[in-house]
Amino acid sequence: MRNTSKLLIKSKFMDLDQFKPKFEKTIEHLKQDISSIRTNRATPAMLENLKADVYGAKTPLIQLASIQSPEPRMLTVEPWDKNNIKSIEKAIQTASLGLNVVNEGAFLRITVAPMTDETRKELVKMLNQKLENCRNSIRGVRDEVKEAIINFEKSKDISEDEKFKLIEDLDKMTREYNDQVKQVGDKKESEIKL
Repeated sequence: MRNTSKLLIKSKFMDLDQFKPKFEKTIEHLKQDISSIRTNRATPAMLENLKADVYGAKTPLIQLASIQSPEPRMLTVEPWDKNNIKSIEKAIQTASLGLNVVNEGAFLRITVAPMTDETRKELVKMLNQKLENCRNSIRGVRDEVKEAIINFEKSKDISEDEKFKLIEDLDKMTREYNDQVKQVGDKKESEIKL
């Protein structure tokens, strides 16, 4: 939080746009985080960020294999190093995504079973938790910026009127990012319920 205040004081000018990257980073993290939530359609994003234990480290599958979706309910994972196929298979099986994995020797064939109503409810519940985590992150950024604005006013770099205007603009910006969270969540929820 002090770094933010120093940044503002160095500039001698308060511009809320300098904080947009922090807000946008939370939205991007949310998009990446929910991409692995299963929908009724098989997509490579479901597996890309799963981590397999290879070469003594946890490595995302996207760095270990080619992930394709040849059919709406099927994925294929073809490791670049065939020695990693067992580790990749184990990572997919232990991810609790409800996928059926068949080891074809040179590649894995993964079938996405149709979702039940119970599965959909669980996935929507998981999605809502991730959305709430994102909203909390946005609130954290907002609180950090608000504290910097208050400190800026205390150090007499801005007037009290400017402080209130900046906080009002900050609240508006925060609402816009929360609206984006809702849009991302609504889109994903509709994909789950298809």
